[in-house]
Amino acid sequence: MATDPSAADNHWWTLVRGEGPVLATAIHDGHGVRADLRDRFALSPEERLREEDPFTGHAIALAPNRLTAHRSRFEVDLNRDVDSAVYQRPEDCWGLKVWTEPLDEAAVEASRLYHRRFYAEVRRVLDEMAQDHRRFVVLDVHSYNHRRGGPDAEPTPQADAPEINIGTFSMPRDRWAHVVDPFIEELRAFDFMGRRLDVRENVAFQGKGELTRFVHHNWPDQGCAIAFEFKKFFMDEWTGEPELEALEAMQRLIVRAVRVLERLA
Repeated sequence: MATDPSAADNHWWTLVRGEGPVLATAIHDGHGVRADLRDRFALSPEERLREEDPFTGHAIALAPNRLTAHRSRFEVDLNRDVDSAVYQRPEDCWGLKVWTEPLDEAAVEASRLYHRRFYAEVRRVLDEMAQDHRRFVVLDVHSYNHRRGGPDAEPTPQADAPEINIGTFSMPRDRWAHVVDPFIEELRAFDFMGRRLDVRENVAFQGKGELTRFVHHNWPDQGCAIAFEFKKFFMDEWTGEPELEALEAMQRLIVRAVRVLERLA
């Protein structure tokens, strides 16, 4: 189930709408880039893939309400505000040189337009959910690297890299404790291929991204947005190859997570 580097270049996102008050998202799943940018990258497709979140779209694929982005974060990062969403300097993205030459303003604005249209779609969907439900939850699914020193280097110590990191920075934590606290306990109790996962809050990441901020800013009384980070224990982050059994277990975990959140919302 390897990610096809050329897949979905012309697709923006996939939205599936169904019943229930939970929207699962995978906004960094995408690897596609629009045609006018393809030959301007200083990074190889493999280097870009390493910093994307492959297979998060697969993880949420059975959620009744789901939104998966197909464009790479190296075209535009949907989890940053629109002004900083296009990486232009190495300090914008892990010290990487993204472009062979600086982007012209027209190219930057074309990427920002995608960002604006994506958030217009999010607003439309969540306005509908706010009409239909007293409260709703956005489960914002990502993944993160833990072998940044190289394929043969020691991984990030477990103390600093839980298998699931729940980020709650932007939410009014007290208001949503009745959702977040039992949700974390349910994740810890889940049978993941015969074991229990290390699930902790605000360790590797704090949930400071734009999507969770957007939800809490615009629906402060109704919307709970939870940043959900899988450590890339389910794949080789240097080759991009997944462990298929782990992918299926991740999908079952998200199904369970959505059901729990539907009950708690």
